[in-house]
Amino acid sequence: MAERKSIRDCIAANKRKSVFFVALLAILLTAFCLALSALFPPEEQGFIIFLSLVFVAVYILFGYFKGSAAVMALSGAREADPKVEKQLYNVVEEMTIAGGLPMPKVYIMEEAAPNAFATGRNPKDSAVAVTRGLLQKLNRDELQGVIAHELSHIRHYDILFSTLVCVLVGAVAMIARFAWRFMLFGGSRRSSSRKAGQGQALILVLCLALMIFAPILSAIVQLAISREREYLADAGAVSLTRNPEGLARALEKIAGDPGEVKGASGATRALYIAEPFKKSFFSADSLFSTHPPIAKRVARLRAMS
Repeated sequence: MAERKSIRDCIAANKRKSVFFVALLAILLTAFCLALSALFPPEEQGFIIFLSLVFVAVYILFGYFKGSAAVMALSGAREADPKVEKQLYNVVEEMTIAGGLPMPKVYIMEEAAPNAFATGRNPKDSAVAVTRGLLQKLNRDELQGVIAHELSHIRHYDILFSTLVCVLVGAVAMIARFAWRFMLFGGSRRSSSRKAGQGQALILVLCLALMIFAPILSAIVQLAISREREYLADAGAVSLTRNPEGLARALEKIAGDPGEVKGASGATRALYIAEPFKKSFFSADSLFSTHPPIAKRVARLRAMS
């Protein structure tokens, strides 16, 4: 009964945090779009603001209803054939039964580096993706631990937040690139045709600041929530498998593999069970990693034994 209550509390807390942080990112994205209107002549700014608000609303709705499919497409994942990937489907079915969850869609990424992630908006509309390297380099117990971890994210309703954050972070990055190119190649021509007052200069400074800090702030939002959720999902995996050593060994193999997941990006990296980048400032030992250190996760898992 205590475990059931703790899972219920975890789900409720995750839903509250998801609403808060997604709202924060949406406000950030809206402010960013509004600041961009300063790059246009005054007579065009009202229309640009309207377009910006419509863009934010449509993007959030797209993230909610189609975010999972977009993440899979961005990651280069394809739906797995149950007749070919028999062991994978068998393990996913076992863990969904253990967790009392509906069967998610199962995807494969043709990547040599071992890794995995889950996405979707709720357990009924969820998906799990694993790399080819994960299937090749992990034994059944280790694969079971990884799948149980990802299903725990689904069970705890982590996936809606993670999917929406991926979509919103991608939007911020896309608009930042557009603004930067516009200022370099088009902004000077437009600004020369209108009076450059003090107020306008301040708005342009704000726009430049948002261009620089919006991607950083969105990454900080990911950091603020992702690390603790990884510990919770690890514990949830053990409650499903009753075998902490399987997941511990899997994490060690994933961390020990030198390969990077080529289909991962700054927007999607927080989804993965372990940091998909090994050679950048996003690496697992970095302050900018969305994941806690593998050594700490493994130590916690082995303490459960």
